[in-house]
Amino acid sequence: MCMEGGKKKSVYSDLNADDDELQPTVIESLCIECMEEGETRLLFTKIPFYREVILSSFSCNHCGNSNNEIQSGGMVQDKGITYTLSVSTKQDMSRQIVISEYSTVSLPSLKFEIPPNRGSMTTVEGILEKAISGLQQEQPVRKVMHPELAEKIDKVTQQLTDFKDLNKSFQLVLDDPSGNSFIENPNAPKKDDALTFKHYTRNQEQEKCLGLVAETDVKEIEGESILLQAETDVKEIEGEKTTADEEGDSDFKKEVLTFRDSCPRCATSCDSNMKMIDIPYFKEVIIMATVCDHCGYRDSEVKGGSGIEPKGRKITLKITDPSDLSRDILKSETAGVSIPELEMELEHGSLGGQFTTVEGLIKNIKDKLIETSPFYIGDSSETDKKNKFTEICDKLSKIENGETLNVHLILDDPAGNSYLQNTYAPDPDPELKVEEYERNFEQNETLGLNDMKTENY
Repeated sequence: MCMEGGKKKSVYSDLNADDDELQPTVIESLCIECMEEGETRLLFTKIPFYREVILSSFSCNHCGNSNNEIQSGGMVQDKGITYTLSVSTKQDMSRQIVISEYSTVSLPSLKFEIPPNRGSMTTVEGILEKAISGLQQEQPVRKVMHPELAEKIDKVTQQLTDFKDLNKSFQLVLDDPSGNSFIENPNAPKKDDALTFKHYTRNQEQEKCLGLVAETDVKEIEGESILLQAETDVKEIEGEKTTADEEGDSDFKKEVLTFRDSCPRCATSCDSNMKMIDIPYFKEVIIMATVCDHCGYRDSEVKGGSGIEPKGRKITLKITDPSDLSRDILKSETAGVSIPELEMELEHGSLGGQFTTVEGLIKNIKDKLIETSPFYIGDSSETDKKNKFTEICDKLSKIENGETLNVHLILDDPAGNSYLQNTYAPDPDPELKVEEYERNFEQNETLGLNDMKTENY
């Protein structure tokens, strides 16, 4: 941030081709090839509806050496992310990909992995071409010095070429602990059957690689965790001894429980609060909230308090009146959301667990679409795709504001832990339809039920 006229001004400017003030910063830097002075250009900008990035370009007039790089200029995300893309068409090969400097790209069928390198913006085809080019370097020398190794590299190169020419379909996995990488969904906001993603909590080693915690801090945190666990065990034992002397147990359902945890962003100790509530005509749920005083991180989550139901649940609400937008809704972390009139479907697990209203959920859906579809907004986006995406966002806004009615909101939860308020309870709701169904094998596999043994163990 810099000061201008007494106000804070960000060093990152919006990416705009018509902005004459958006100029790169030029600095002299050493060329590692010829050891002469070269020139590096830095552009601090924002990809619309995505994140801040730093574009850098180096060139040397003495030897002609040059390279380009893209780095994330924003903060590290709360969780890491893993994308899995099934590539089988030319459209898949042309998908745009943002790769951060912490990302690992792998092709599981070849057991081929590209380690973290400079950040870049490329396509699936570009990744394969760069991999082939890298393997071909020094290959003539290897054929003389190490013929067996050269032969193996030729086989891998041929398989990569087959992938590039689409002679074979394959899977590409992009893993980024910083959470700042992205793979384009060309069908957004429709569900992308070829692309899946999963958020995960970083381990301590990944936190160190990202520079979020020093090695000494890790040891302190681990020691503190052990100490806290020991204190907890002692309190539990002391509690067991004194329980019989107490007149009655405290009703923890009426209390907010607080326990120490590690912040997923900076890894320091912070407070996590947990409260169990009973939703009328449904079940008990657990609301959890984490606040870190060290870095300001905040997070909330809703989980079912009674495990996975025997059957999945599909809830359909027809929005016929603006008052329907104020209905309470509990979307579990396993539920998917769809609006058939917009041909829009969010995968199971998208948006995480939420306890909000119908209006709040629709707003979150719109915000999530904008956040995860950066290639549909901005100067480089195709006009047709940009117009279609803008139209869908406008339609969501009209539904959110109650201007568009007679649309259906569908919650599909294989775990059966989602809920939508029945305003006519205990009588049936004419606009609300709740169906229970048997889960299929894939749904049970996702929930981890196929390998769960509950009898004779």
